[in-house]
Amino acid sequence: MRLQELAETLGLEELTSATDADADEDVTQGYASDLLSDVLAHAPEGGVLITLQVHLNVIAVASHAGLRAVIFSCGRMPDDDILQRAAAERLSLYGSKADTFELVGRLYELGLRGCPA
Repeated sequence: MRLQELAETLGLEELTSATDADADEDVTQGYASDLLSDVLAHAPEGGVLITLQVHLNVIAVASHAGLRAVIFSCGRMPDDDILQRAAAERLSLYGSKADTFELVGRLYELGLRGCPA
């Protein structure tokens, strides 16, 4: 499923525009964690991260891990400096009022999976 379709289906608020590459490529994996060292070690490259952490380190970690997007859960919204940094890193950001548990369940229903064991 493409990021744009994912955002529309889940009712996510688009905080940064999806990149051109995102328009054509499917996202098939996701990861949920608030521990950034865990994200670095285990998040799937090209996947989507769900977190309630909202600070610049999330952008740095997501970019380094090769993630395509971050979804901020529980109504958390990033500041302008975070949005600018994400745009510079070509990382798509979304916001949701739903909690992490609900978002993960809905992504699973849409066919996204976690990392293979």
